[in-house]
Amino acid sequence: KADRGTEDQDLVGAGGSHITLLPGGTVVSQADSFGLLRGGHVDVAIVEAHQVSEKGDLVGPMSAESGLGGHAASVDIAAGAKLTIAMMPHVTLSGAPRIVSELGVPSALSGCIDLIMTDVAVIEVTDEGLVLKEVALGWTVEEVQANTGAPLIRAEELQIIQFAIRAGETQSKIFTNGAEAVADVPDGAVVLLDGFAGPGGMAQYLITSLRDQGAQDLTMVSNTAGIASVVAFGTPPGFVAIDHSLLVDNGQIKKAVASYPVSPSPSRASAFELAYKRGEAQLELVPQGTLAERIRAGGYGIAAFYTPTAAGTPIADGKSTRMIDGREQVLEHAIKGDYALIRAHIADKAGNLVYKGTSRNFNAVMAPSATVTIAEVDEIVEIGELDPDAIVTPGIFVNRIVQRPADFQPYTPA
Repeated sequence: KADRGTEDQDLVGAGGSHITLLPGGTVVSQADSFGLLRGGHVDVAIVEAHQVSEKGDLVGPMSAESGLGGHAASVDIAAGAKLTIAMMPHVTLSGAPRIVSELGVPSALSGCIDLIMTDVAVIEVTDEGLVLKEVALGWTVEEVQANTGAPLIRAEELQIIQFAIRAGETQSKIFTNGAEAVADVPDGAVVLLDGFAGPGGMAQYLITSLRDQGAQDLTMVSNTAGIASVVAFGTPPGFVAIDHSLLVDNGQIKKAVASYPVSPSPSRASAFELAYKRGEAQLELVPQGTLAERIRAGGYGIAAFYTPTAAGTPIADGKSTRMIDGREQVLEHAIKGDYALIRAHIADKAGNLVYKGTSRNFNAVMAPSATVTIAEVDEIVEIGELDPDAIVTPGIFVNRIVQRPADFQPYTPA
């Protein structure tokens, strides 16, 4: 049984079944779970090991009968974490070293282990070699070396292994206002912004805050690049919706990566369309489904993929293609943003998000795909108050939360 809402827990059951339970009780699917790992969203991962080489190569748990290593969850875990720790007994039951110069069987992953923790030592894997950082009480450096199949470098400040838990403060994800949340967006950043035909789902408060902040030469990744302000869909009579055009008119957008950057009405051109015609902004046109998949791939650690969409068209010019199953496929590269300004309905304090209506368009797929994801929400609740089945975006993908002010108007008079 897992204590919901208190810890990040990675649960592995019999037969290799695997679920991930995140703060607030969010249970994600297998695909999302491993995407979360591969995409670099995990700070520290701990994997069980059979052997580790001095270069950090990993052999997972072994079958004693067949001698085959496992390639289950540990492979994805070790491939994506920022810091990967291998844990194992220092020697086998027969007394053979588990830490070796060269692996005795094919590795599951190469160079993925950063730290080795055994029952007698803590060893750091570095470019210079294996550094002995800590030893168990009662063990000498010479004894640890005698039980290790690779040379050890003694750390200058060698310590006895400590088992005390060091408590630390958890930094709040809640920011006071939009200005504070976007204050560090630099010039030249890649910013992911939701946007469909109408104003629903756009982080209009954060867009306004970024306009006021003034960062220049931004690359904007968005489905429409701002057409809500020139179409009446979803907009009250006599008003104009706030959208990406705010940033375009302010001269902040250098380039747009978009699917539908033009107005459906030739007589009412969008701000980006006009800027593009004047030569003030660049455009990378991407089919809508391909755009969504490129963004999703960026968040889930997939560098590129093949798709038949746009094969044989100008969009495929200059891109690698190949025949798969008798059909021409175009190689598309993942999109990873520096910042994502997204819109949700409710967040808890851990950053778990519940969406409403059209805010599901691109916000959910953009959340995992930025280094810093900032969520604009209507309401913030305590951890545990959200129905786990209603949570779409786990809080691990959300870095900052800001509540839209009650008096904020997403429209301006026409």
